[in-house]
Amino acid sequence: MFNFDKALTLSTRFVFVVTALILLVLSGGITKEATSAEGKPSKGEMPTESASRGNPTMYKTIKVDGLNIFYREAGPKDAPTILLLHGFPTSSQMFGCLITELSDKFHLIAPDYPGFGNSDQPSMEDFDYTFDNLSKIIDGFLDKLGVKKFSLYLMDYGAPVGFRIAAKYPKRVETLIIQNGNAYEEGLREFWDPIKKYWKDRTPENAKPLAEFITLDGVKWQYTHGVRNPEGINPDNWNLDLRHLTREGNPAIQLALFYDYQSNVPLYPSWQAYFRKHQPPTLIVWGKNDYIFPAEGAHPYKRDLKNIEFHLLNTGHFALEEDCEVISSYIRSFIDINLSPAK
Repeated sequence: MFNFDKALTLSTRFVFVVTALILLVLSGGITKEATSAEGKPSKGEMPTESASRGNPTMYKTIKVDGLNIFYREAGPKDAPTILLLHGFPTSSQMFGCLITELSDKFHLIAPDYPGFGNSDQPSMEDFDYTFDNLSKIIDGFLDKLGVKKFSLYLMDYGAPVGFRIAAKYPKRVETLIIQNGNAYEEGLREFWDPIKKYWKDRTPENAKPLAEFITLDGVKWQYTHGVRNPEGINPDNWNLDLRHLTREGNPAIQLALFYDYQSNVPLYPSWQAYFRKHQPPTLIVWGKNDYIFPAEGAHPYKRDLKNIEFHLLNTGHFALEEDCEVISSYIRSFIDINLSPAK
């Protein structure tokens, strides 16, 4: 019987193997992607959804009332707009992952408030650091960009800033996405005791405990308390935040905002009335282990809102740090359900 292997010379075998490999590559049979034992891409090489679908983020600045307001923007401008309003002690940098995840399908804009991130920090003599004024800046920011309809993503300080805008322009707000942002007195628990003491008596002695919130340990605690895996939280978060928190004059700005937070509490009933009257579709994605804004502040939204999707996540204050992909998935399906193409 003819033996094919013995008939081939070494050089002929080499040419045969190389030719076969070339044909296999051209036909798509081999890729550069690593595979696991199950034949699937290995974890280290698995392409993420965001990498395959996201649009690049642009980093821009616009003048609002004489101030340079920095903002991140991504996604097609004719897509549904989501205005992302950050919390304390951070800036729009907290939304980096979410913007990447959603920028294929949504138009995302995330500004920094005055005194935060990359926006101007006017002196306290030139700018009154109150939540009323932060809201006016964001109102002017939307006007400058020509944004008429939008969803609001509200987190921490973003809630009182955004709820002022929503109550003022209820027909412009298409949906609410609330992540650890308070509108009920039930949400102001033990964490707020020293701040309430400062509200009653604005003395240097009562300010000392609040100053701890803007130290390295204090900012790191806000990112890591209540999370599933503290080692999974990127330290760049608190190091970036500390850049603006430690600028000359910024600690006094933060104390002024701590003091002015009391101005939000009397507005809670009017915001709740806005919920009941206008019934904006609302998505709650709340880190349930948050000590600053605990889950007790999330549940009351269900009293006033009929069209509400409610999720408590097993993480802390900055829920996006551990659950960005989960939250982005919820947002996609929620907006798909609640915004028709006609809108």
